[in-house]
Amino acid sequence: MDAIALTTIIVYLVAATTAGSLMARRARNSTGWAVAGGGMSTMLIAVGIAGTRIGGAGTYGVAGDVISGGVWNLWWYGINAFLALAIVGLFFAIYFRRFRLHTVGELFTIRFTNRRCQWLTSLCVQTEYAIVNLIEAYVIGVILSTLTPLPMLGGVLVAGAIFATYVSLGGLWGTAVTNLIHCSVVLVGLTSVGLMGVNELGGWTAVTTTVDAHLAAASRDTADWWSFIGTGWLPVFGMFFAAAVHTPAASVYTNYSTAARSERHIAPAFLLGGLIAAAMPVLAGLIGILTTAKYGLDTGLGGYRNLTTLASEISPVVGGIALAAVLAAVISSGGPILLSSATMFVRDWLPFTRSYTSEQRLTAYRITTTVYAFSAAIAAWLVAEYTTISILDLLLFGFAMVVPPAVSLGYLVYWRRTTEAGAYWGMAVGYASGLIWFGSIKFALATGFAVPADAGLLWRTLAYGLTVDGEGLDPSYLTFFVPLVVVPIVSRLTSQTGAREDFYEMLSGRKPVPPDLV
Repeated sequence: MDAIALTTIIVYLVAATTAGSLMARRARNSTGWAVAGGGMSTMLIAVGIAGTRIGGAGTYGVAGDVISGGVWNLWWYGINAFLALAIVGLFFAIYFRRFRLHTVGELFTIRFTNRRCQWLTSLCVQTEYAIVNLIEAYVIGVILSTLTPLPMLGGVLVAGAIFATYVSLGGLWGTAVTNLIHCSVVLVGLTSVGLMGVNELGGWTAVTTTVDAHLAAASRDTADWWSFIGTGWLPVFGMFFAAAVHTPAASVYTNYSTAARSERHIAPAFLLGGLIAAAMPVLAGLIGILTTAKYGLDTGLGGYRNLTTLASEISPVVGGIALAAVLAAVISSGGPILLSSATMFVRDWLPFTRSYTSEQRLTAYRITTTVYAFSAAIAAWLVAEYTTISILDLLLFGFAMVVPPAVSLGYLVYWRRTTEAGAYWGMAVGYASGLIWFGSIKFALATGFAVPADAGLLWRTLAYGLTVDGEGLDPSYLTFFVPLVVVPIVSRLTSQTGAREDFYEMLSGRKPVPPDLV
C-alpha cells in the first residue's frame, strides 16, 4: 500500500497543481483572477462551490461522526450542504453579481458609504477562513508525514507550496477547473470504495447485522444510532446553525456569483452545486458505516484513516483511490477559500489598492495568496506540534463567527429600514458573544464546571448550555439570535445614511449599477 499510496499522492498533487496553474492564461488581470472575468459556465461554478463547501469536514469528518455518533450525521450534513448553497443561490447570489462584488462586505459600503461594516464583515469571515486554511494544510501535512519520509513541517510546507502555486497563478479559473477534477475523484472514489466494501463484507444485510452486534456489545441504543434524527432534534438544529446559516456571508460564494456569465446561470449553478455537495458526505458516511461493521465502534482510526483503512484492506489500488478522494476533498475546499481570503485582504483592508492598475492589483492578490498559504502552513505545524487543540472544535467555532454578518446581510437586502449602525452593532455584538461563549465552554469543560442540585433555574440553564453532551451548546445559536435581535433594535433607534432608494433600485435591477461602483 505504501508504494501505491506514495505514487497516488505524487501523481495527484502534481496533476492538480499543474491543471490549476495552466489557468494563468485566463487570469491575466485582477478581474480575471478574482471573478473569472464574469465568464464562467454553470457547471464550473457548480463544481467550484461544491468542492469549496465540502472539504475534509464533509468527508472523513462525517465518516468519523457516523462511527461515533450515528447515521444521522451523514443525512443532515448532506441536507445542510444542499440548503447552504440553495440559500445563497436563491436569495443572495444574484445581488452579488448584479453589483459585481468581489467581497461580500463591499455591499455594506455601497449601501452606507461607510467602510466599517465592510471591515467587520471581513474580520468575521476571515476568522473562519484562517481556520480552514490551517486545517487543509494540517491534513495534507499529516498524510504526507505518515506515508513519506517527510516530517510534519515538510508536509505542511508542501501543502503551502501547492496552494500558493495553483491559486496565485490560476485564480478563480484555477480553483474551478481543479475542483471539477476533485469533485469527480471524490464522487467516483467514494462510490467505488462503498460498493466494494458492501460486497467485501457480505452484502448490506450482513453489514447492518454486524453493526447492530457492535452496538449491543457497547450498550449503545441501536435505534438511535440508525435514526434519521439521532438522539434528538437539538444536535440537528445545531448542525443547521453551524453549517448552513453562515453561508451567505462566506465571501468565496461572492467570487463565484460574480463569475457567472449571466444572472440566469446563478440559481441553477448553486442548486446543482448543492446536489453535488450533498452526495459527498452521504458517500463518506456509508464508508463510516462499513468501517464500523469491520472494526467496531472503537476503531481508533482518526482523521483520513477512517476512509482509507477499509479500502486498503480490499486492495492497495482501492486504498490509493480512497486516499486520492481524501486529498481531492481537502484541496477542493482549501484553494477557493485561500483565493477569497486574499481577495478580502486586498480589497477590504487595503482600500488604497482601488487606485491601482489591474496589473498592480493582480500582483497584490498573488503576493497575498502566497503569504497566506505559507502562514497557514506554519500555523498548522505549530498546532500539530505544540497544542492539543481539537481541529473540529476550531472549525465549528469558525463557522459560528461568520453567522453575525450573514444575519446583517439578510437584513440589509430584505429590510429597507436597516441602518449602518444596526448592521454594524449586530455584527459586533454577535461576534463578541460567540467569542465569549466559546471561551466559556472551554473553561467550563476544563474546570469541570457544575452547579449544586438546589441551584436556581438560571444557573442550571447556564451549566447545561456550557457542558451539554460534553461539548457545550454550539456558539452558532448565540451568533445567530443575538444579531437577529440587535440589528432591528439599533436600526429603529438610529437614522439612515447613504442613498437608500438608489441602492434598492439597483438591487432590484430596475436601475443599472454604475461600472465604477465597486
